[in-house]
Amino acid sequence: VQLVESGGGLVQAGGSLRLSCVASGSISSIDLMGWYRQAPGKQRELVALIRSSGSTIYADSVKGRFAISRDNAKNTVALQMNTLKPEDTAVYYCYATGGSWGQGTQVTVSS
Repeated sequence: VQLVESGGGLVQAGGSLRLSCVASGSISSIDLMGWYRQAPGKQRELVALIRSSGSTIYADSVKGRFAISRDNAKNTVALQMNTLKPEDTAVYYCYATGGSWGQGTQVTVSS
């Protein structure tokens, strides 16, 4: 499955952004989907995952601020990001079980 992200941009600290990931095919049979991010000079890290059951996993750094959701009917996964901090600045990648990755979308949070 091919994944295409959108929704990144420049926002001030404390602001919000909503990322969206659209899959080229059905995601109903894909167990795990989620978001990772990579900041300059750092390794790619987990942000949030969501199972087909709806259960979620979040990195400690984003708990309480970010919310992941999926819509199997629309083949999309979204990441609502609130109370953004400068340290959230990174390229955000959509992920699906099986090793599918999107091309990434840049999120920049200014202080």
